Amino acid sequence: MSTDVTQQVETAQTNRKERVGVVTSTSMNKTITVAAARVKEHRLYKKALRQTKKFKAHDETETCRVGDLVRIRETRPLSKTKRWRLVEVIKRAE
Repeated sequence: MSTDVTQQVETAQTNRKERVGVVTSTSMNKTITVAAARVKEHRLYKKALRQTKKFKAHDETETCRVGDLVRIRETRPLSKTKRWRLVEVIKRAE
């Protein structure tokens, strides 16, 4: 029975959302603002629309710079508005 419990815990931790976006702000301590864009189709006209949403993410080591392409993962609430954590820097800004 203990193996069933550990399997449930592992699957519960892996079902977290991930987003890829561009860092737009690093002015806060250990916090970055990431703009994640997605393409959505208009219901009637079928035109592709680009929608952007900003997320505040935790950057423990403060390695990100504005313009970096990063991957963030959903986590427990860290503050009033911060619910995401930095996973990796995919591409550095030039």
